[in-house]
Amino acid sequence: MDSLQALKDRLAPIVDVQRVARLLSWDLQTVMPPAGAQHRAEQLGTLQQLAHERLTDAETGRLLEAAEREVDGLDPDSDDVTLVRLVRRDYDKAVRVPSELRAEMARAAAEARPVWVRAKEASDFAAFLPALEHNVDLRLRYIECFEGVDEPYDILLDDFEPQTSTAEVRALFDELKGALVPLIAELRDGDTDDSFLTGSFPPDRQERLAKGVVDLFGMRPGSWRLDPTVHPFASGAGVDDVRITTSYDPATIKSLFSTMHEYGHGLYNHQLPRDLERLPTGGPCSLGIHESQSRLWENLVGRSVPFWRFFYPRVRETYPEQLGDVDLDRFLAAINKVKPSLIRIKADEVTYGMHVILRFELEQDIVNGRVALTDLPEAWNAKMSEYLGVEVPDDAHGVLQDTHWSGGMIGYFPTYLLGTVMSVQIWQKAAEDLPELEDAVGRGEFAPLRDWLGEHVHRLGRKFSPQETLRRATGSEIDAKPYLAYLESKYRAGVAA
Repeated sequence: MDSLQALKDRLAPIVDVQRVARLLSWDLQTVMPPAGAQHRAEQLGTLQQLAHERLTDAETGRLLEAAEREVDGLDPDSDDVTLVRLVRRDYDKAVRVPSELRAEMARAAAEARPVWVRAKEASDFAAFLPALEHNVDLRLRYIECFEGVDEPYDILLDDFEPQTSTAEVRALFDELKGALVPLIAELRDGDTDDSFLTGSFPPDRQERLAKGVVDLFGMRPGSWRLDPTVHPFASGAGVDDVRITTSYDPATIKSLFSTMHEYGHGLYNHQLPRDLERLPTGGPCSLGIHESQSRLWENLVGRSVPFWRFFYPRVRETYPEQLGDVDLDRFLAAINKVKPSLIRIKADEVTYGMHVILRFELEQDIVNGRVALTDLPEAWNAKMSEYLGVEVPDDAHGVLQDTHWSGGMIGYFPTYLLGTVMSVQIWQKAAEDLPELEDAVGRGEFAPLRDWLGEHVHRLGRKFSPQETLRRATGSEIDAKPYLAYLESKYRAGVAA
């Protein structure tokens, strides 16, 4: 299989370049001097163009055609067949897009981020608007590269959740909305006291706890790092180079949940198939599958009774001034309190979905020209009032709160809720296969869960579509019913029951 091996040799440097670009992006968002933004934009644009040109080169197409003949008749689930099938899909999509446009999209994203940071700090949407307009214009030009699509948004969504249509997501979200709206209305006026979760939580102690929880959950020593940033994310350059970030608010301990969320992303990257590491099939399946991992660790583990029975003494000892007289049941009730709020990444489990649905709907309005970008804050605020009954005081707590649009990542937001729904299906299958799972969590033992996820989700890499990956892990494709049943059971029965 000479052509197949030559194709693999040609693809490996593309993976290397993409990983270097991720490291430069991590640096941009963590430790880079602010004045370096323009340098970084040019560098990221160059790397994106190099990777795109190598993928779309005629030689790649020639080797791909020859490799398709070589693997014809082999096991369709084999590493080689799944590689060729995936590269065909990537290649056919990439050749439609000029490399100069790809480069400009990367440059614009890097240039826009520091503009967004400053605009958010000043709560000044007008300051961010020109960068947003440029990013949106580039995405519209990108969509124009494709013909015969049912909905323009499909093209952007496919970059994050391959082989998933806007119509499919809309149908699922309509089902979720129909259940979430009345559940939120029922639970929103509860009298749970959570006042002790706001006060004085020194960031140095938050950092110790954050690193402690990553150590507890587990990764190989020397393979990860944790850094502060404005908006938490996870990145890295390989299975042994995992970069997690979080954001420390001195008035809350929300950073602990952000850290658990990013740990889930980091563990997924950490347990991807090492033997496929420099091939496209060795990457993560999709952003929805990625989010299923982060939401599983943040919620199914991180908001559970067994976990806090084990870990709460450590948190209480860290913050005796705030939590010394707060018992476990009060703490559990507080961290699981259902209360519509402004910020997505700080939202409770029940209201979280409406934050995502709001963004999904607005992104479609943007792409289809149904809302002018100058009117975006007003449209955002109106949906927050309609869906969550929350009045937005300023743009920093509204339309400017997320980093995604500064990076041009239109189409990313729905994967948060897709992943949240899938996380429950994955957790329930893990619990079925590991009858002692909750007891292990209650003892602070996470190796069984890590190993199960590694075997059933992570090792599949990008060999299969998101829904096929979920089916192989759980026996079914995405289904809102287990997620809604989980919320009903947990929140109507009482969190600490």
